[in-house]
Amino acid sequence: MSPLTDHGLAVQSRLSQAYGLSPDAVLSMMDAVSRGGGMQAQFNVPELGGMGQWQSGGMTMVGDMFNTGLQNTVNNLCGEIANAYYQGAFYQPAPQPQGSWQGQQQGGASMTFSGGSFGSWWPSDLGQPSSQGSQNNLSYAIFPQSRRLAVNLNGQVTVYDTGDHLIGGVGQQQSGDASWTFTSQYGTVYLNQLPVVSGAGSAPEPSFVQPEPAPMQPEPVYQPEPVSQPDPAPAPVQQGGDSDQIFAALEKLGSLRDMGILSEDEFAAKKAELLSRL
Repeated sequence: MSPLTDHGLAVQSRLSQAYGLSPDAVLSMMDAVSRGGGMQAQFNVPELGGMGQWQSGGMTMVGDMFNTGLQNTVNNLCGEIANAYYQGAFYQPAPQPQGSWQGQQQGGASMTFSGGSFGSWWPSDLGQPSSQGSQNNLSYAIFPQSRRLAVNLNGQVTVYDTGDHLIGGVGQQQSGDASWTFTSQYGTVYLNQLPVVSGAGSAPEPSFVQPEPAPMQPEPVYQPEPVSQPDPAPAPVQQGGDSDQIFAALEKLGSLRDMGILSEDEFAAKKAELLSRL
């Protein structure tokens, strides 16, 4: 195992004190999380119950499966190690023979540098990357402090803004740069979804074009709605009624009188009323 960087030593010391674990136990967990690309870990640490495994956002398993306190300790410890993993390299690069260098396995892809010593192909204002690698025709360098990811594809360097992603490793390639993926604390990050800061694909400065004024529309002319006139009042009913109807009514009144339903006085009053309408 390569020596720890200053960042790795600081993480080891801080977590050893915070969790009451030996530095060797913390180092074993750092190595397990690093092998899992910051997303998972398989370990065998006696101070943490022996064999176990951890997955970011998933279930944490320990040797003592019913010890929930130990599960929480392992989960929290691995979570802090994963965050630190994305912030900088834990291990110093091992010395390599002149001519080629085989990089570490990250995100399931083997990364190889060739052609002698490392060259700073990225813009100098980015400084030194926390990690870098190469595969096929693509090289990359990660700069977490400035939130930048530099990619060299077929000799064309492009710098991307990683935002709040803590890029940890390169994924796989299918065809072209659009399918290159990286891993962060959020999972898979697609290269073609990151904003371009400089290099190939950077958008030109937008030019301001004075928009043409919209054609004037004539103001609408108010047209009052027509007021509906009330229907004319019905013509008054003539005082005089139909004589045939009056005579028919008189016959009915006579029948009612003969049947004893109307008295003579009632018959006379109704008769007089009907006759007055003639």
